Amino acid sequence: MGSLDWIVIAGYFVLMVAIGWWAKKRVKTAKDFYVADGKIPWWLTGISHHMSGYSAAVFVGYAAMAYTLGFAVYVWWALSITVACTVGAIWFAPRWPRLRQRLGIISPLEYLTTRFNVATEQVLAWSGSALKIFDVAAKWSASAILLNVFADISIPWGILLVGGVTMVYSTIGGVWADVLTDFGQFVIQLVAAVVMLVIVLGQLGGFSALWTMWDQLPDAHSNPFNGNLTLGFFLAYCVISTLSYNGGTWNLAMRMISTPNGREARRSMIFSGALYLIWPLVLFVPMWAAPLLLPDLANPDQSYALMAQTYLPVGLVGLVLAGMFAHTMAMTASDANAISSVVVRDIIPSFRKGRSFLPERQELAWARLTTFLFIALSMGIALSSDSFGGVLGLLILWFGALVGPIAVPMLLGLLPAFRRSGPTAALISWALGLIVFALNKYAWPDAITGLGDHAQTVSVAAPVLVSIVAFVLIGIVKPENTPETDALIDSLATDEPAPDAERSAVPA
Repeated sequence: MGSLDWIVIAGYFVLMVAIGWWAKKRVKTAKDFYVADGKIPWWLTGISHHMSGYSAAVFVGYAAMAYTLGFAVYVWWALSITVACTVGAIWFAPRWPRLRQRLGIISPLEYLTTRFNVATEQVLAWSGSALKIFDVAAKWSASAILLNVFADISIPWGILLVGGVTMVYSTIGGVWADVLTDFGQFVIQLVAAVVMLVIVLGQLGGFSALWTMWDQLPDAHSNPFNGNLTLGFFLAYCVISTLSYNGGTWNLAMRMISTPNGREARRSMIFSGALYLIWPLVLFVPMWAAPLLLPDLANPDQSYALMAQTYLPVGLVGLVLAGMFAHTMAMTASDANAISSVVVRDIIPSFRKGRSFLPERQELAWARLTTFLFIALSMGIALSSDSFGGVLGLLILWFGALVGPIAVPMLLGLLPAFRRSGPTAALISWALGLIVFALNKYAWPDAITGLGDHAQTVSVAAPVLVSIVAFVLIGIVKPENTPETDALIDSLATDEPAPDAERSAVPA
């Protein structure tokens, strides 16, 4: 990288810290820190929700898949999330801000005490927090790989650099820093990706390369399903994405909780889904073209970074790299914010007399401390990511397979159709999902590997499908709904405030 590239990168890091410092002025309480007191507008929530689905892993792991498998990566990833956003706009998104209105929640798990019981809240809080460490660790690892390719900085130092800057601005700025960073990365990505697209198309002969390049690529690269990205894997990820992008990934639930009401949350989800349908096409074209411009790469996960180095002028290389960092830093900051809310509002009260919340001033201090500690721990996991199967192992197999069992009771518990499923259904569905994952991973690895291209589908889909079936069937066989849980579920159908709206959510 040239001097101008380094200036761009340094400027970006300074800007992130400045955003965090500006956002600090808007944070007076834990409610401000976590959900902005429900004041984030729908369009900013929509952009933030959309950008929270990106990280440097897109430009490392997904770039490698685009290099080797072609168009199927768009179908598997972007279209599955578009389906998820469509489903969420109808059923899930509007219910999250209504929970804030009804119960005063600022953590996505707080309502579980009322909907199920304290045990369910605690089990999901502890297991979900542990799982998210692996997901965020994958993002740090991907960022470090890019920094290594661009600037020859060792991967451990890359993890410490990107994680350290994120730690500063997210710890002081809370959700306002997160959503403003998301908006900033949206702008950076817009400029960098369009420039990259134009240059790549120029290298391939012009705009017509959008359809002519497929004739020069391997035949299977134009197929909607290819290799281990099968139809079954796509359908499985539609289910997993629906759970993840509608609140199973807690920071995305926090985005919805931060909107003023259900109507605004629905608009933000529709906006995010539209972006997922269109924008990834712009990002993936250079990745699909990479085998023509950089043939026979030994490490396809470096393809996007090498193309940027090869074809972009000085200054724009730094902008592209800043955009990649922006993805990871914004996503991991919002993850840290969500995990912190669960620790402060769900886990810490379980150790206090009467399960009471912390006093207001202490709550904000603990919010910042737990955000700091979560980022530090995830960086530690990233430094040993090879032990977990590398970036894609952390991102797809571990997170993809385990997010379902944790999200099933949390998401389905919001819907009237599943009102009969109570704490027994929630806990057993969670446990069975984790057991199936463990069996696939450690007891039957040879049998799973023997499935060939379908191995990844089974590994990811089996835990979540078992959880869903168990949650539904146990609710039918052993209904546990009460007048209180029925009233809560029914109150989430509209934006009309309940009589006890905005009451304190102190656990019973």
